[in-house]
Amino acid sequence: MFSYDTALSRRFPEREFSYSDSDTMLYALGVGVGLMQDDPYATRYLYEKGLQAIPSQTTVVAWEDTWLEKIELDLTKVVHGEQRITLHQPLPTCGRIRSQFRIRDIFDKGAGKGAIILAETRLFDAASGTHIATNLSSVFARGNGGFGGQPGPVPPMHPVPDRVADRFLVSQTTSNQAALYRLSGDMNPLHIDRGFAESAGFDRPILHGLCIFGMATYALTCMACEGDASRIAHIEMRFSAPFFPGESLRTEIWVEADRIAFRCLAEGRDAVVLDRGSLILR
Repeated sequence: MFSYDTALSRRFPEREFSYSDSDTMLYALGVGVGLMQDDPYATRYLYEKGLQAIPSQTTVVAWEDTWLEKIELDLTKVVHGEQRITLHQPLPTCGRIRSQFRIRDIFDKGAGKGAIILAETRLFDAASGTHIATNLSSVFARGNGGFGGQPGPVPPMHPVPDRVADRFLVSQTTSNQAALYRLSGDMNPLHIDRGFAESAGFDRPILHGLCIFGMATYALTCMACEGDASRIAHIEMRFSAPFFPGESLRTEIWVEADRIAFRCLAEGRDAVVLDRGSLILR
């Protein structure tokens, strides 16, 4: 049974992961790099000569989702709510990564409403000890509220401006996009097994939320960084609606004084799938 005190005090062992340039190129393919026509930056992420890593790859180089079971959440009612990545330096295209995971905080929204769990993963170069990135995931556990904890404050997210976007970019996906992306680590059957998706309330498999996040990160790299992902220092956003393989993703940006705000919509049905996005450059 889920216990607030046990979950918050639980210590998870450090783990070590290795990945190659080929894994980095596979990740780029998984988030749709190369599908846009006349993309001047695609070869930076698909060709070993001068290869760069898309910053959102930090979410998969040390993939680990068994912690959800270890703290005994009701997995049928768990939803990925928000994702934040801070890049302390650009992600190398290959190497050995040491991963430190912890439950940073848990907020009780009440019985019948659920709990919000902040899960933090810090990534270090295994050889030098250099701190590469910090990932912070917000997980909404709809079946685990009402344990008597504090309701917040949950870390706020920056709203997008109430005006027409300054720029936008439409990214394509293929019908097998989820099948390709899952090879980077997230093997959840929700994204490939129609029967499993139907049991979860969808009429067909949906695309991974972190795949959409990767697509948005690459679109932002193209629009705001002239294709140079090493300029990204921080990126965050909220998952707001499902997105399906084969759809097109419209990423809209607003240039502000201290950041670039963004959101993503499913082109053709105007559903906001990523919201309250914020990009900070070096």
